[in-house]
Amino acid sequence: MTLEIRFSPEVKHARDIGLPIVALESTIITHGMPYPQNVETARKVEACVRKNSAIPATIAILDGALHVGLTDDQLETLGQAKNVAKLSRADFAACLATGGTGATTVAATMIAAHLADIRVFATGGIGGVHRGAENSFDISADLAELAHTPVTVVAAGAKAILDIPKTLEVLETYGVPVITFGQDDFPAFWSRSCGLASPIRMDHAAQIARAAKLRAQMGIPGGQLVANPIPKDAEIPNAVLAPIIEQALNDAYAQGVSAKNVTPFLLQRIFELTDGESLAANISLVLNNAKLASQIAVELAV
Repeated sequence: MTLEIRFSPEVKHARDIGLPIVALESTIITHGMPYPQNVETARKVEACVRKNSAIPATIAILDGALHVGLTDDQLETLGQAKNVAKLSRADFAACLATGGTGATTVAATMIAAHLADIRVFATGGIGGVHRGAENSFDISADLAELAHTPVTVVAAGAKAILDIPKTLEVLETYGVPVITFGQDDFPAFWSRSCGLASPIRMDHAAQIARAAKLRAQMGIPGGQLVANPIPKDAEIPNAVLAPIIEQALNDAYAQGVSAKNVTPFLLQRIFELTDGESLAANISLVLNNAKLASQIAVELAV
């Protein structure tokens, strides 16, 4: 059996003539936002990539087929689909083998992007070490994927619901470059700073692209994490978020939420507790990341 990748007409054309391409995940559509905001946001993100001289490739598994780039009809169908699997490295191939439909997390999107020879990926925030991981051992596969798969991932830092100091420690252990764009502090998704210094700062997309090229020439495995702070006018400060996150975590514990269900539960609970402000911030930061990822993709294509 040979793995088949189904490219959308737009992505196929971009590959044929060598245009820069930016990979986009699909869990933000199926597990990150309610309908119709999810589809509206996905279309805005794709439009942002095009506006910045690159081609968007939203990745998902539909009826057992790996799609790199979705048509508008496929995007709409996925946005309304029920019981869509949330795929990471462990269950990606199984979903293909059983003819399932699944949305790709950061790890799975990185794998698919690499298979499709796409070197840049824009997302919201990466997964990482969950709070209480010393007891639960709940650590996202995203971190190990960054250590192995040569894709530059542009995110608004790690999700604020995580243990960010431990997440940064694991990334350091794995040898993953953590590059914050345009500031010295590491961002925390909805907040521009988590209170920790970033390991590396870069101020230009060309520098980030150059670093990726040099890592490849040196034979160093893995990708890069580019932490792109949320725009100032969309930020929810840490001081405001901290008690809300604590309440959401307590609610998750009380309801026995675990494993892959934790992040979607927390994001929904925080949406409720902020009266929707977190969703507006989420949309803003994803668009911001799509813009920077497109700029990096353009530089990588030079």
